[in-house]
Amino acid sequence: MMERPNLASTVDALFSGPEVAVVADDPLVRSALLSLLSSERVPAESTTSDDVSDVSAEVLVWDLGADATIARERIEDVEGTEADVVALVPTGSIAAPALAAGARGLLTRETSAPALAAAVKAVRAGLIVVDPALASALIPSRDRAPLAEELTAREQEVLQHLSQGLANKEIAAKMHISDHTVKFHVNAILTKLGVTSRTEAVVSAARRGLVIL
Repeated sequence: MMERPNLASTVDALFSGPEVAVVADDPLVRSALLSLLSSERVPAESTTSDDVSDVSAEVLVWDLGADATIARERIEDVEGTEADVVALVPTGSIAAPALAAGARGLLTRETSAPALAAAVKAVRAGLIVVDPALASALIPSRDRAPLAEELTAREQEVLQHLSQGLANKEIAAKMHISDHTVKFHVNAILTKLGVTSRTEAVVSAARRGLVIL
């Protein structure tokens, strides 16, 4: 008769190896985040934003810092990584840009150990995680104003991919179309929503109920 696997051993096996990394420029923050993950039996390595390209972890727990201005600058680094990112943001104003840049998880910098570990597990399972404290910043109100021109079915599909933080090449691969066609659809979406950036498009679409974050 086969023995049923022990829950603790299953969790340990799930997080075996250097699959999670903490990215933080402040050494005290790095130490604190490593301690939080360790308390939940989630082994992780650590690095700084300057050396993140040398890390091969599947999930990055990335502290964007306490200053909102600096955090916005670091979002560009998040957009350039291939790993799934759980971003720790200083204010709600950083939530939407981080999500649009490709972050799969959004937490406050005051997150608890259980919440941090749960977010890492959920992101590894392919889910998008948003701390309830940041949800209102993402969708403060629903925009009832009608669009000047309705989105086509293709544009709606591209918009859904944008809301998941996918880059143009990833969208092209999923939809089996060229990068040029994706850019064409993105430009059309921006025009119809009356915005000038991908981030604004996602936020506007969420307020209109066109996507769910």
